[in-house]
Amino acid sequence: MDARAKTPWRTVTVWAACLAALAMPITSARAAGGRAPESPVPGGRLQRSLDAVATAGAVGAQAEVIGADGRWRGVSGHARLGGTRPVPRQGRFRIGSITKTFTATVLLQLAAQGRVGLDDPVERYLPGLVPGGRHITLRQLLNHTSGIADYLDDATTYPTAGREFLEKVRYHTFPAEQLARSGVALPRYFPPGKGWHYSNTNYVLAGLIVERVTGRSWQDEITRRIVRPLELHDTTVPYGDPDIPGPHAHGYMAIDGRALDITRMNPSIAGSAGAMISTTGDLDRFYAALLGGRLLPAAWLAEMKKTVPNPDGGPAEEADGLGIDGMRLPCGVTVWGYDGGIVGYGSQSWHTADGHRGVTLSVTLRDLSDPHTTQILDAIQQTVGTAFCGTR
Repeated sequence: MDARAKTPWRTVTVWAACLAALAMPITSARAAGGRAPESPVPGGRLQRSLDAVATAGAVGAQAEVIGADGRWRGVSGHARLGGTRPVPRQGRFRIGSITKTFTATVLLQLAAQGRVGLDDPVERYLPGLVPGGRHITLRQLLNHTSGIADYLDDATTYPTAGREFLEKVRYHTFPAEQLARSGVALPRYFPPGKGWHYSNTNYVLAGLIVERVTGRSWQDEITRRIVRPLELHDTTVPYGDPDIPGPHAHGYMAIDGRALDITRMNPSIAGSAGAMISTTGDLDRFYAALLGGRLLPAAWLAEMKKTVPNPDGGPAEEADGLGIDGMRLPCGVTVWGYDGGIVGYGSQSWHTADGHRGVTLSVTLRDLSDPHTTQILDAIQQTVGTAFCGTR
């Protein structure tokens, strides 16, 4: 099964049902004591769009929009299922596959320094780990054209729902090399370069290459090269800590017909493909810096934005670059960014090509098998459209 599960966000796992919580009555953050918009951005329209996400059935939602006319932050819904406290402004959340943009940026920085080549074979850096690695390039890992299977396809080892998840995955530490070996042992989707298929194994391998080249963990390299220089104070790159530090909304999983608070979990199963924690503000700052040329030389940013078609059922006119997607909105605006999902949380971060305008949002959802899911996803896309196109 495709890791994206045909949703508007990339799932670091295939656990569609694990991103969710049961339904609850929801009111907007304003009704619960939230503050007014913090900038001249047309906050009323944005708030109504965000409220529509909660009204459609999400437990909670938060968003931040940046632009030449200022900054707007909004929240809707509740921090806990059945509670009354609103979603915290600038609350932290698991960003899932948005982690991939960070991982790709570090690998491209190494390429810009001449320490790796995008068209080098994987075998050069990870000898003996990937069967046929002489014919798979780093570029093919980053744009999902390697054909390597997703380790999460191995549902026996990595159960993605129900009590098996609680028993075998939730607090278990998965070494990155174990995840990689699981993925490369599965049948290939296609020969290298002969198709496109989303695979978290690609980015676990990318993280291992970062470690092999630098002699430091991928977590340390992202922190050293991106998090500290950009002063992303609310962004963390956990090794196996199950907690989300600081204020945050709680995520849930539906098990045996009821919601279980699943906020605490060991994110090592996601690794360099999706383990990070951040905020809407930090992600807006990161993408503004990346697209504005502060993290990569212009030639390497251009390499990052070379796309291949994405045929997996995601948004229309979406294409994959190297850890970043390009998407053309119905109003004609092209935006760049990524989306992510991990147990309890779904997120999106989209930005104009120059990084001057952007929107990041995080949502806690109910079970994606619920009939309200389509309305929730539509409302999320409407919020993105409102941020860039001015209409719902």
